Amino acid sequence: MLDRAAIAARIPHQGSMCLLDAVLAWDSGQIHCRASSHRQPDNPLRAAARLGAACGIEYAAQAMAVHGALLAPEGAPPRPGYLASVRSVQLAVDRLDDLAQDLDIVAERLSGDEHNILYHFRVEHAGDLLLSGRAAVMLVAQPESSPA
Repeated sequence: MLDRAAIAARIPHQGSMCLLDAVLAWDSGQIHCRASSHRQPDNPLRAAARLGAACGIEYAAQAMAVHGALLAPEGAPPRPGYLASVRSVQLAVDRLDDLAQDLDIVAERLSGDEHNILYHFRVEHAGDLLLSGRAAVMLVAQPESSPA
């Protein structure tokens, strides 16, 4: 299990923008994270005094970023990536900030290569599905080494 500090050490999101509290489990195919930041009044994703359900996509994206960092070869920095698209997103609620318990975020790697990764994600609260979808992550090209 990784705590918030260990997560922040692996992703570019810092301070209140690091939304995840813990990695509960992970392997090469998926990651399961937990978050409580949806209840924080200073959540940076809040707009008009609320946190809309679509913001759950950012929670899932951060879980994917942590997953990529955990899969990086030992001693190598994780490859930066960008959320290129989300598809088939289904929102079962309007907002996240009024939910009393922690969020469970699961991202499952469906396919990928050295350039792109496709994930299925879901965000749950007390066993109820809040949102789900697929996300494509585009990895930044690694600079080629010049011959010595």
